[in-house]
Amino acid sequence: MDYNKAFETNRETWNKKVAVHTKSDFYNLEAFKKGATSLNSYELKALGDVKGKKLLHLQCHFGQDTLSWSRMGAQCTGVDISDEGIKMAASLNEELGLDAQFVCCNVLDTSQHISEKFDIVFSSYGTIGWLPDLKPWGQMIAERLKPGGMFYLVEFHPIAWMFDYLVDPPELNYGYQQKAAIYEEYEGTYAEDNSQKIISKEYGWNHGLGEVINALTEAGLSIEYLNEHDASPYDVFPNLVKNAKGLFELPNQLYPLLFEIKAVN
Repeated sequence: MDYNKAFETNRETWNKKVAVHTKSDFYNLEAFKKGATSLNSYELKALGDVKGKKLLHLQCHFGQDTLSWSRMGAQCTGVDISDEGIKMAASLNEELGLDAQFVCCNVLDTSQHISEKFDIVFSSYGTIGWLPDLKPWGQMIAERLKPGGMFYLVEFHPIAWMFDYLVDPPELNYGYQQKAAIYEEYEGTYAEDNSQKIISKEYGWNHGLGEVINALTEAGLSIEYLNEHDASPYDVFPNLVKNAKGLFELPNQLYPLLFEIKAVN
């Protein structure tokens, strides 16, 4: 298929999403501006003290997580395909008096735009599904890490992406290792505030855990751990229930909702 067409379709959709997301309760931008972090317990525990470390944030949307790491003392660079997202991230960075840098490009082309190397490369929650092939992604991560540097990914579990959520109840329609693109066109967004309706047109790809790990190891990285979790910080799938820790999980816990990988160069 024409990947450039798919990337451009996704970029246009994410440009439209920025205006909605910045006004949504989901992203709670006003609380963020007053000092609230956008980071969750998984990534905070995994990365620990980031003060003084150079951090590259892949697919950063409009920069809240990047800027949260910056507030914690990291020297941050955020990358995203959406020019509207990067524009908003740069504006927030200036408004908050932080020193993060932001680059607009396809994440697979990061090394064409950024030559420096980082202590940490970070990616989270709904990112790799926008990429048709993870091998160049893994290679780019290895290129951007310093020797001994760490890559950390926390992501929705591939089992969760086997369902079609545009029907109710969701149907198991997509392959765990499906190579063909999944195209969806629907009204709204996961952070819809009901005051604005947009038409989301999106191309996505499913990636099993083996594919993710192999993309990293074939690029020369060593896997420190792979963890799978029943509970997600985000209530973005149907019929989830909140547990005692304030996280969301399936009532029957039939399959995990998240996984996290830590790898080192």
